[in-house]
Amino acid sequence: MTPVPPIDTSLGGSAALVTGAASGMGRATAVLLARAGASVAVTDVTLEAAQAVADEIVAEGFAAQAWALDVSDAAAISCVVNQVATTFGGLAVLVNNAGISANLAVDADEYEAQWNRHIAILLSAHQRAIRAALPHLRRAAHPRIVNIASTEGLGATAGFSAYSAAKAGAIGLTRSLAVELGKGGITVNCICPGPIDTGMTASVPDDAKATYAHRRTALRRYGRPEEVAFVTLSLCLPAASYVTGAVIPVDGGLMARNA
Repeated sequence: MTPVPPIDTSLGGSAALVTGAASGMGRATAVLLARAGASVAVTDVTLEAAQAVADEIVAEGFAAQAWALDVSDAAAISCVVNQVATTFGGLAVLVNNAGISANLAVDADEYEAQWNRHIAILLSAHQRAIRAALPHLRRAAHPRIVNIASTEGLGATAGFSAYSAAKAGAIGLTRSLAVELGKGGITVNCICPGPIDTGMTASVPDDAKATYAHRRTALRRYGRPEEVAFVTLSLCLPAASYVTGAVIPVDGGLMARNA
């Protein structure tokens, strides 16, 4: 009988870049990647906020550095990705997590502005970061890309068409690049969080959250950032070598429930 080979669940010696890593799912992802052994580039639009997370990781005894990154700025993405790869001696993991809340536009002019902002941050930033990272990922032993989308890319909420379109685009981008990059051993996967307790949902009253979760999710609750981050981590491990093009809801059963 052929023995079962050992499974590599360590990111030791690898470098990872997480966008939008100063809070919520991004922060939890950065911490878990570091605990798995990666040197983590913590990036966010505000350097001070990113630095706080990097300091938190270092205080635990792991490796991290902070960079300011506005993902709506194409030139900044390229610059930061290359700086990270130079600083850490390469780049093996890219997690496109940065996002914004869905906003309801009330008139035509506002809608156009909201459309452009959602597409820039939630979709264009993904492909720009991936393209900037590709030369470095191609040199990595276990290259991994994870895009964070949303269950709004699988279903829809009235009034959020710009947000839903951008998230659906991220899903399509994931699948296309998984096919395109697979021959080089680069895996590209997508996570679709459902209702998660983060800063973006902090303004929703607790009773409204409880009602929504009870009506819509199988688990009858909002998720925690670390519950999403754990799935992200699993896709970034060397052992996740045969998973690509996957779109994984982390939603407490929201998409599975009919009533």
